[in-house]
Amino acid sequence: MTDSATPAPQNDSLSSQSSLSSQSSAASQASPAAQVPAAAAAPAAVAAPAAKPKPPAPEEQPFGQFVPNLLLPALAKEIQAYGGAAVELGFEQGPMPVVGSPCSLVKGTFAGGRRFWLCFTAEDIGSTKTIALAEAGAEASLLESFLIDEKKMTLALLVSRVVSRLNGQKWLGAN
Repeated sequence: MTDSATPAPQNDSLSSQSSLSSQSSAASQASPAAQVPAAAAAPAAVAAPAAKPKPPAPEEQPFGQFVPNLLLPALAKEIQAYGGAAVELGFEQGPMPVVGSPCSLVKGTFAGGRRFWLCFTAEDIGSTKTIALAEAGAEASLLESFLIDEKKMTLALLVSRVVSRLNGQKWLGAN
């Protein structure tokens, strides 16, 4: 049974929309200063605390500082941790092994006379890199592309891949 004496609820949203519409048209005809949102017009009471700037990533250091200060010590430490003999590392500008073109290179020499060169074609860790290896008493005869597919170059990536390449040559640990 329905109570026909109670009126059906009216849709108040239609009546409120029409009153909002008339208010907004009146506001749009007002001066531009009246249209500025309240948040923009009022001065900020509390400024957001300044975020602490992140320290730059090691890879963001200038190339001439990155290689001798970060790459060489990390590489020596990882080679020894992997079981390799102590290695003498140097950083210099010189001719690329095999082809002789100028480059920045990391040169490593093991106690037994084995040597390797990590060559950067430009003073940037993201530049094209090659690696060359030579047994004791021999000259490097092959230049290999190195880390050619990596989008972002990091210190950890450089170190791990050089150590992996040396280990693949059976120069580290109990191979």
